[in-house]
Amino acid sequence: MDIKIKVWLLDIQQAIEEIFLFLGEKRNFITYQEDLKTKKAVERNLEIIGEAVNRILKADSSIQIKNAKNIIGTRNRIIHSYDNISDEVIWTIATRELPDLFEEVKSLIDRN
Repeated sequence: MDIKIKVWLLDIQQAIEEIFLFLGEKRNFITYQEDLKTKKAVERNLEIIGEAVNRILKADSSIQIKNAKNIIGTRNRIIHSYDNISDEVIWTIATRELPDLFEEVKSLIDRN
């Protein structure tokens, strides 16, 4: 595996870990929704994840990341349609989708 790809995978892993840290163990949607700093931090890390996935796929299209197009699309929506992002969508991604992505990325890193 190219070193750049491994670095991008590690960036994804770190961004997910930070999101989990920001949300805390006792995840509560209302608390999240009322905390502007946490919302912005989570959104920024989702941007990083999307950009890293995009770079990985451009560098090596043989690497398979589940939901890659959705991940990149989310990044693009956060950046370009920032006024059209719902807290509910971001919350669902952070709490339901990221655990699986974390395991997938960990597997890709461990494989190489």
